[in-house]
Amino acid sequence: MLTNDPTFLGRVSAVSGSSITVKLAESLSSGLAIIAGHAYRVGQVGSFVRIPLGYQDLFGVVSEVGASAAPAASSTADLETGKWMKVELAGEAIGDRFERGLSQHPNINDSVHIVTEADLRRIYGGEDENQVAIGTLSSAENIEVRLSLDALVTRHSAILGSTGSGKSTTVASLLRSIIGDADQPASGARVLLLDVHGEYSSALGDVAKVFSTAPQPGEERLFVPYWALEAGELLDFVAGQLSDNHLIAFTDKVQELKEHRLALAPLPGLDPQSLTVDSPVPFSLKQLWYDLIDFETMTLTGAQRDTPALVAAGNADTLTPPEYTPHAMGTAGPFLNTAAKGIRRPLNLLRSRLLDRRFDFLLHPGPWEPDLTGQVQQDLDTLLQGWLGHDKPLTILDLSGVPSAALNRLVGSILRIVYDALYWSREKTEGGVLRPLLVVMEEAHRYVSPDSGQLAIDIIKRIAKEGRKYGVGAMLVSQRPSEIDETILSQCGTLIALRLANPADRSRVKGALPDNLSGLMDLLPVLRTGEAIVAGEAARLPVRCRVFLPPADRLPRSADPAVSNAWQRRRVAEGYDRMVASWRAQRTTAVAREVDIARAQVEDSGEENPNDNA
Repeated sequence: MLTNDPTFLGRVSAVSGSSITVKLAESLSSGLAIIAGHAYRVGQVGSFVRIPLGYQDLFGVVSEVGASAAPAASSTADLETGKWMKVELAGEAIGDRFERGLSQHPNINDSVHIVTEADLRRIYGGEDENQVAIGTLSSAENIEVRLSLDALVTRHSAILGSTGSGKSTTVASLLRSIIGDADQPASGARVLLLDVHGEYSSALGDVAKVFSTAPQPGEERLFVPYWALEAGELLDFVAGQLSDNHLIAFTDKVQELKEHRLALAPLPGLDPQSLTVDSPVPFSLKQLWYDLIDFETMTLTGAQRDTPALVAAGNADTLTPPEYTPHAMGTAGPFLNTAAKGIRRPLNLLRSRLLDRRFDFLLHPGPWEPDLTGQVQQDLDTLLQGWLGHDKPLTILDLSGVPSAALNRLVGSILRIVYDALYWSREKTEGGVLRPLLVVMEEAHRYVSPDSGQLAIDIIKRIAKEGRKYGVGAMLVSQRPSEIDETILSQCGTLIALRLANPADRSRVKGALPDNLSGLMDLLPVLRTGEAIVAGEAARLPVRCRVFLPPADRLPRSADPAVSNAWQRRRVAEGYDRMVASWRAQRTTAVAREVDIARAQVEDSGEENPNDNA
């Protein structure tokens, strides 16, 4: 090999598994090389190298540079005069076809070269292939970094980074790359984004349909019908933890109400013989409460103690309980209902939940709320049509107005409705197999940590383990990877790691990657804002890249406040009554005083005002 080759770096001096040690050429006097008009940084951690082996080329990532990367030597003089580099082999190319993994290893004294733009084009392929551009190489900004769209969606992914590392901007940029341009988005793309902080409607509103519990102009109200959930999950929320006997009392009544609804009018696809308590059939929670509280508080009279001592019937619709003559001691009666189940306490909690306006999006879901007989104005098909079947490639569910106590349950409810619908429709054109869905979960550590409860974790684990077969992909976004359930994180085939300073978080990310990439992950604390290390199924080579920055008018609402500028400005008139009004209304646009301005059209009379010439 000619040493005047501008791509020549050095020669292999040691091979150990997938790691090799390279002795750099003494002619390398600069860390910058100019090849075919492009500048390349030489011998930097995270850069690529190529090892030609006849018709085959091996590719690797530099993980360590300096004397510590040298093999054990008997003389320290060699270490002082030589330059050393440790490389982790990642894949190989025969002709124009690149493949992860190795079929052979290099030999001692094989030459090592810089990876040029032409080499990267062999690795990442052309623009017409199944790849999306997400940024540029940190070591060569003229080279785009591309990810496999198929692997990114079906094999799941995670975007991890500390606060201020550019995580939200990376998510917005990545989603734009996935769905295409706003003018010509991918016609069949289908992405569902769970936005916990309300950051993305401003960044992606032009390519998205936005649903919110407190909608702004142009957004739609978010509803999640409670009767589409499994009975156990619903009852755990509205009635608290129930003993086995109490749970039976509730589920028996739910089953009875669903049977009554089905008897009024059949539902397509549902055989009455196969109806279960978990079937998504509308029923009234108000009627459930009324029937059970009526049975619990009933007093009886008569010789057989079978005549209700009813004073006032109450009203299920207004949650007014029935009134009975209080029971009396002795044989005169009225008598208590000895068949009562002792469930007054969970029934009181159920009534309290129904009266709490904060949970209207779930317990009073607008046109999906059943009347007392279980009839609804709209069925689940319109709900799923609104979430998944509109003409835009992205759906944003803004959950910023959801109480923290209900966030875990709401996320689990939404994902269960979507996943079950796609699972059972997998052979239809609307299903996930023929039209896959990517679910992006912001602030994932809030509802998939081991301490957050089981409702969301159970369905997300199911998506992580089985979603690939049914066309449902997951993308987790979190600033605390150490708090994410280990099983879920291990199923993420692609990791996009931004700056992480916490040792526990870095350790969790390292544990989710192959051992030979641990050296590359040591760069996590020193990454620049918007810079990421991408590794896994979607990346043909582990890469350090700068993620594309979205347009200035399409950035997420996650920027830090400009403290110095804000504190230097003179105070303007402030009205803290407006602050309290928004707090009470749980809505940022609430006002303390409605201003009614009468507007009238002003007509020019044509007469000159004598004061105009004054």
